[in-house]
Amino acid sequence: MNTFLKANINNIFIDKFQCDPVLIFSPGRINIIGEHTDYNDGFVLPAAINKGIIAAISRSNSNISTVYAIDKAEMLEFSINNLKPYPEGSWQNYVLGVVNEIQNQGKTISNFNMVFGGNIPVGAGMSSSAALENSVVFGLNKIFTLGLTKKELVLISQKAEHNYVGVKCGVMDQYASMFGIENHALLLDCRTMESKQYEIDFKNHELLLINTNVKHSLSDSAYNDRRAVCESIASKLNVNALRDVTEVNLESIKNELSVEDYQKALYVIQENNRVVKASEAIERGDLKTLGKLIYESHFGLQNLYKVSCEELDFLVKQAKLNVQVLGARMIGGGFGGCAINLITKGAVESFKMSVLKEYKLKFNKDCTYYSFKLSDGTRVIN
Repeated sequence: MNTFLKANINNIFIDKFQCDPVLIFSPGRINIIGEHTDYNDGFVLPAAINKGIIAAISRSNSNISTVYAIDKAEMLEFSINNLKPYPEGSWQNYVLGVVNEIQNQGKTISNFNMVFGGNIPVGAGMSSSAALENSVVFGLNKIFTLGLTKKELVLISQKAEHNYVGVKCGVMDQYASMFGIENHALLLDCRTMESKQYEIDFKNHELLLINTNVKHSLSDSAYNDRRAVCESIASKLNVNALRDVTEVNLESIKNELSVEDYQKALYVIQENNRVVKASEAIERGDLKTLGKLIYESHFGLQNLYKVSCEELDFLVKQAKLNVQVLGARMIGGGFGGCAINLITKGAVESFKMSVLKEYKLKFNKDCTYYSFKLSDGTRVIN
């Protein structure tokens, strides 16, 4: 967590609203393995990180709510009694969506003031949106004493994304951001919303994120399309979700599916199995097997689920050329964002220089690097 950012947000809030706020830190997350399995009631292996959103929040004495985004230097003003969505893609909808869903729960709140900012790069696959949603819902639960549990807060954040933002996301991002534990990954069962903690000893390795600095525009629509395909195939097999399907089950209806849809379902089934194997590898301290599973995950995302892009595939290919990288794959919804790399600590700087050079030659743009630590989840930081 950035102490300068915390002080800056606190000071801006006091200058604007002449009172002391409650300060909330809500982290971004990485997902070690388990992509696009969450909305299939499957397993994922995420962890909260020490980059995120810091929000200052308090009740308002006026008849409007004021939310100031310092990174964008933009102000949102609204009354909680008259909520209206902004155009698609607007950051304001993450805030308004949470307020709307709290009211849908029958909870009473009044207007409030908030200032927020963060150090998660938007569109990098580290869930800046979930961090923002969680900071709002956690803060409102605190200042209005709503008595909502953390699981209830997670579901409110998820519904805000569904109903106001228009992305039918699973629960992983919000859950990992809310429930993260320092130095641990969470094996999350997205059906039961129960998780098991796995302390990770990376030994002489670390996780390194490389941002492609691209975000292809089809990402949200493609995400929703793939979710619809998964739900359709589950329905054909008379089960609730692809979580309940084996490769043998899928083979039984292969003739009824297009090649592309069959491959998408196959990826989800295989990825679900990889997540469980990855958690077992972590428990054994077997980083080599973990890395192999991470590479296999990217192969499926690239060739079966088809949510990667040329830039991400290039970064993973560069990783495979370096024996110091045990595993690499794209993270997040796809079509841009970051690749995660499990790499020997002593090899990080030379790897960065090599990839930066090759990426620039190939795409005539720079990639960006992020090192991080695994963090506790959303919390008050006053």
